[in-house]
Amino acid sequence: MNPIPDIETQPQAVIRQFQEEKLAVVLEYLSNHSTFYKRLFKENHTDIKKIRKIEDLKDIPFTNKADLQQYNKEFICVPKHKIIDYITTSGTLGDPVTFAMTDADLDRLAYNEKISFQCAGANPGDVFQLMTTIDKRFMAGLAYFLGIRKLGAGIVRVGNGIPELQWDTIGRICPDTIIAVPSFIPKIIKYAEENGIDYKNSSIKKAVCIGENLRAQDFSLNLLGQSIRDKWDIELYSTYASTEMATTFTECRFGCGGHHHPELIICELIGEDEMPVGEGETGELVITTLGVEGMPLLRFKTGDLARFHYEPCRCGRTTMRISPIIGRRNHMVKYKGTTLYPPAVFDVLDNISYIENYVMTVGNNEFGNDRIIIKVGLRKQPSFDIIKDLKDHFRARIRVAPEIEICSVDDIRKINFPDINRKPVKFIDNRNNTDHHAK
Repeated sequence: MNPIPDIETQPQAVIRQFQEEKLAVVLEYLSNHSTFYKRLFKENHTDIKKIRKIEDLKDIPFTNKADLQQYNKEFICVPKHKIIDYITTSGTLGDPVTFAMTDADLDRLAYNEKISFQCAGANPGDVFQLMTTIDKRFMAGLAYFLGIRKLGAGIVRVGNGIPELQWDTIGRICPDTIIAVPSFIPKIIKYAEENGIDYKNSSIKKAVCIGENLRAQDFSLNLLGQSIRDKWDIELYSTYASTEMATTFTECRFGCGGHHHPELIICELIGEDEMPVGEGETGELVITTLGVEGMPLLRFKTGDLARFHYEPCRCGRTTMRISPIIGRRNHMVKYKGTTLYPPAVFDVLDNISYIENYVMTVGNNEFGNDRIIIKVGLRKQPSFDIIKDLKDHFRARIRVAPEIEICSVDDIRKINFPDINRKPVKFIDNRNNTDHHAK
């Protein structure tokens, strides 16, 4: 049986027509069941019958995170007795948002992850080791479990951290695939090296990576991805997802972008003028969910900047592919004339062997311009000038060198892992006293 859904191999025109038919169903559903969107349509004088094409979406106002926070319950489209699972977003940009999922939504989530894992070459009978949490109101861990179950594969729910337990599990159960945040993989490699574990000949053949970029915009491995491959010759697959989308973009074996599942989501890219960008240009991802029953979203601004690629893939899929995420629109930093996003800074720091942990803080200098301070904790104390070496690394990779402070590993760990956060805090934005955080 071909694991690729039929719609994902069709010509672009067929995919577009398919999505436009799905869009009409979503609009009708929202106008009948969503308090928030009923009001939006009325206040904007939106005649949903006139929204026939993807291009017509521009006549509907955007939905954003602030709407979800302020009117959270008004997005719920089902009576309370139909809600099976309550989850929340990570809350890295403010108060967490609650999402209500029905039985049908959980089935959709399982389908999404099943076809995403198949995109990464997974098969029935494979065994996955989950190195991320499945509790704490977190969607991703539950989604992976449901998708792997639907695929007919096995799963070991180890959770995040604890390298010793990860290796004990690998030794006992012999999984072939790990699901992990990529920056955790060097930590388990380091633990294996220090404890005489022959990790290169373990059962692990593949890593499905979440939450961080593995690739540069040309799809070559970035510094983090390359540093993993240099140590451990396993297949690396990058993914991109969010709670709001309830959909995953996953690479195939050719590693040239996350594949779009047109049966699950409509995607737009908009520029700073909030109009669609030209083909090949960078824009903010805006999504409309398809087939969601509990809390569908229409034209939701994700804040993530990306590019779309439309050339058919060698894997047989003809769907759009999304680039590695460039950054978040509101995290853009203008520093000494250079435009930066935190992932570019993280990529430099993740590949420096003597750094144990770090946090990037952005504030305003006395002239109101952006000021970057990088606080680093050291794994070991090199004999050379650390600050000079770090600044040389930054200049070589991103052309500018931020301010650097050496701190204790414990102090930075407390910043990275506050009690209330599920995801590590690596970026703090103190510009104009906004004081919001991101992973």
